[in-house]
Amino acid sequence: MLSVFDQGPPAPCPSPFNMAAYVLAQAERLGDKPSLIAGGTGGDVLTFQQLRSRVRAVAGGLRAQGLTPGSKVLFRLGNSSRFPVAYLACIWAGLVPVPTSAQLTVDEITTIAAEVSAAAILADAGVSLPETEDCPVLTNLPEAAPIPADLGDPNRLAYIIFTSGTAGKPRGVCHAHRAIWARRMMHDGWYALRTSDRVMHAGAFNWTYTLGTGLMDPWSVGATAIIAQPETQSADLIDLALLHDVSIFAAAPGVYRQILKAELPMLPKLRHALSAGEHLSETLRDMWKAKTGTALHQAFGMSECSTFISSSPARPAPPNSSGTPQPGRCVAVLDKGEPVPCGAPGALAVSVDDPGLMLHYLGGAAPEGRWFETGDIASMQEDGSVTYLGRADDMMNAGGYRVFPLEVEACFADCGGVTASAAVQVEIKSDTSVIALFYLGNAREQALRAHAQTHLARYKQPRLYIPVSALPYGGNGKLNRRALRANYEAQNVRTD
Repeated sequence: MLSVFDQGPPAPCPSPFNMAAYVLAQAERLGDKPSLIAGGTGGDVLTFQQLRSRVRAVAGGLRAQGLTPGSKVLFRLGNSSRFPVAYLACIWAGLVPVPTSAQLTVDEITTIAAEVSAAAILADAGVSLPETEDCPVLTNLPEAAPIPADLGDPNRLAYIIFTSGTAGKPRGVCHAHRAIWARRMMHDGWYALRTSDRVMHAGAFNWTYTLGTGLMDPWSVGATAIIAQPETQSADLIDLALLHDVSIFAAAPGVYRQILKAELPMLPKLRHALSAGEHLSETLRDMWKAKTGTALHQAFGMSECSTFISSSPARPAPPNSSGTPQPGRCVAVLDKGEPVPCGAPGALAVSVDDPGLMLHYLGGAAPEGRWFETGDIASMQEDGSVTYLGRADDMMNAGGYRVFPLEVEACFADCGGVTASAAVQVEIKSDTSVIALFYLGNAREQALRAHAQTHLARYKQPRLYIPVSALPYGGNGKLNRRALRANYEAQNVRTD
């Protein structure tokens, strides 16, 4: 049996269509129900009626500035309610928002701005701006008479997001209005989302995981969104969830690791938790279940297609898997463009007909052929469950054998004295590379070597064991093995 799992086509997106109008379709009916609680106690609170009114007024204000449908608007906004209001207002008006991280430096945002060619910049005080003289900067969200939503072809450009850049230079990903309609496949395939839910996300507004899972999807069904401030400590997130009767909690695995270091109070309203942005280990999933009594459901996705593989309350993930393709998805594992037998590793791919797939990269052409390869390595079982094995560019080679970093890291997850680890292939001298294990904890090298000898084939065993005070994670919560490799090699590579 080949590694192809087709869940059947989703319902087609209506036409004409506007993403923001879809997200706010229930807002007028919901009236004074809270749509957004930003920052916890004392933070911004917007009702659904207020959200809809502000979005429509700001949409009118932006158009009054002379911006026309299709104009790009670069975001340099912090973590406040201004961000989602501006985001939806742009899309409502037919403009194209380009969210970016407030943490980017002047050099970084200048490079992005040159690619985007924005017609305007929306900025908060203290956030770095690009070095450009020909683009107006708006520090206040302009308001004017409300305008109707700009309806049109669901396949037209709606927004642009930039990849994290962990595999190199960040790339602009252009998404259509239909992308929000495609996210309906996650409602049952991952969230089990209800109108009565109060969904809390631990990420920043500009992160696509937060924008989608934390805001757009809850609002599209009339649920309340709760977003923590960036400075909120991991240990305080659960108290915040308890305060606001959170029923679904979403974060990256790194946040769960920090939360689980503390004693957790009972969360009687929590139905389950969600994880994405980085691989979730079996150990972490089991620890959450043991401490909270609730399931932790992970999803796998990417900026180009959001999530498309997940577990859910209706379909928990089989052991050692990330879950199965969501209803409506068509997913495959390939070698040289062709599906491999079930159980064999290969390149993870999603159908180019997936309605959630990007239109194209900024300045690039639309994906062609039958499959869009994600750059990840995975295997698929006959039941459709998918096991993530790592990024293709993180793959290690030992004597001609491919070694998956996650397999090595999983081996040390239950090793005493190791709290976290990262397996990376590093160069120790010209043309000579070995597997290194960077780890947190107080384990001794002799014990680590003995553990590896018991649990790993010889070619998979690390040759170097390097204790570190911290592992590098990007702004999206993903482990940055590239940074570990570069830092080690800069200090240790010999040329003799």
